[in-house]
Amino acid sequence: MRRKKMFLAAAPLAALLPLVLTSVTQTAPAEAATSPCAAVPVSAPDGARIESVEAARKPGGTVTFPPTPFSHPDPITDVPAYCEITVTLTHGEAGDHVKVAVALPLTGWTGRLQAVGGSAYTAGDFGAPLVQAVKDGYSGVTTDAGVPLTFLDTSWALTPRGEINKPLVTNFATRSVHEAALIGKDVTQRFYQREVGYSYWNGCSTGGRQGYSEAQRYPGDFDGVLANAPAVHWAEFAVATLWPRVVMNQEKTFPATCVFTAFQHAAIKACDGRDGVTDGIVDRPDECGYDPRSLVGAKVLCGDKEVTVTAADAEVVRKIWAGPTDEHGRRLWAGLPKGADFGPVTTAPGFPVAVGWVRTFLKKQPGFNTEKITYRQFADLFSQSVREYDDIIGTSEPDLSGFRRAGGKLITFVGGDDQLIPPGGTLRYRREVEREMGGPKRVNDFYRLFLAPGVAHCFGGAGAAPTNALGALVDWVEHGKAPATLAAANGDKTLTRDLCPYPQVSRYRGHGDPSVASSYRCTGR
Repeated sequence: MRRKKMFLAAAPLAALLPLVLTSVTQTAPAEAATSPCAAVPVSAPDGARIESVEAARKPGGTVTFPPTPFSHPDPITDVPAYCEITVTLTHGEAGDHVKVAVALPLTGWTGRLQAVGGSAYTAGDFGAPLVQAVKDGYSGVTTDAGVPLTFLDTSWALTPRGEINKPLVTNFATRSVHEAALIGKDVTQRFYQREVGYSYWNGCSTGGRQGYSEAQRYPGDFDGVLANAPAVHWAEFAVATLWPRVVMNQEKTFPATCVFTAFQHAAIKACDGRDGVTDGIVDRPDECGYDPRSLVGAKVLCGDKEVTVTAADAEVVRKIWAGPTDEHGRRLWAGLPKGADFGPVTTAPGFPVAVGWVRTFLKKQPGFNTEKITYRQFADLFSQSVREYDDIIGTSEPDLSGFRRAGGKLITFVGGDDQLIPPGGTLRYRREVEREMGGPKRVNDFYRLFLAPGVAHCFGGAGAAPTNALGALVDWVEHGKAPATLAAANGDKTLTRDLCPYPQVSRYRGHGDPSVASSYRCTGR
């Protein structure tokens, strides 16, 4: 039975991003019977063998975390003592060693399980997100998929003979998250001697892709999936984000940072007022018609030097915004959103996830110089990526009928200014699901997509990001309250919004404080 209805009190919930955590306090969780922190028997998933099970008691209190390449997680306070059970498993002759960590609060368990996703080329997060889940009354689970927890290292994907390590790629793409779900439920049930009441997935970026993989391939694993800024269509996205560097190198034009910023600000100025208020945020970048050629001849102050914008600069920006094309000009993928920061994808040698994908997974040459890629070679690499990897890691299957039949609920938010995984890919996938499954109204019965104007990748930027999307998902799953909006705020809480479910958009009412959510309404247009 997928869900065992049981006593569940409302619990504090966390809206997890891969690098930043936001906790929203609600009523106290129910007390769960404590168990000794010791290894438990674990059933091996099909095709796997358990190598070891180890238990370690964690004291809780204030927990600190080392910085990652992307963030400096804040300490988490008032964490209950918990038991961390680490299961190591392997698969046949693969020679892999996959760790799955299950973190179990010794008091305050709510009957819920929360699996947390990864970021870039790291499959899971054993730090702040796992501890936050414990604090919020979940049994938390994550996995390393048998690959290093180093975010950008891709060397694990090649064997010593320079061939793709298929077992590890399979682990990273799909298998390990599914096995973590099974092991997380099994360990939790054995530890508390009660079945998990509700299970949730929570991730952004790579974690978003993993959530979509679960909904598509293993629809019974999770009752609710929160999958933000998802790298759906991974095979396309992982090459497409190298496009800005290809354009600059092929056009032999390298606009200064201040010139890129001038184009960004000009696009914002041109398209800012579409939502009824001028606030420095482009509401729908994909509908912004600003032509970068209008900035040609403008003077830009770069430090103490004045620079004149050239036609060559404008052509580079036009191509970056338009998105990747083949050598004949046929569009391959979405481009950088107008109004987004150019920096992360224009700085040499390019977005590291894309560079690693091309070097390791496509060329199988760790030292391959991506700065020499021509337009023709780019199109060939794009086609190769889709051909060889879409079925493995693409998570682009639009038929979610299995997830819908299982009663699953899916929430996604994407930042309108996401430079790293431009929202065009997720919007395309959502349209594919609607065509497959009967249109937006029927799809919204179980899958809701929210656009966050002005928000960058997973968080940051000038816009408002969701403050408790996980709480909204729990309400939907457990109480049938589908979210009409998602409450959102910027980093310092000086701007609030209610994000609207796609295809609705937010529009200013014409009166009231433009920095307050109540001054806006959701409308079809």
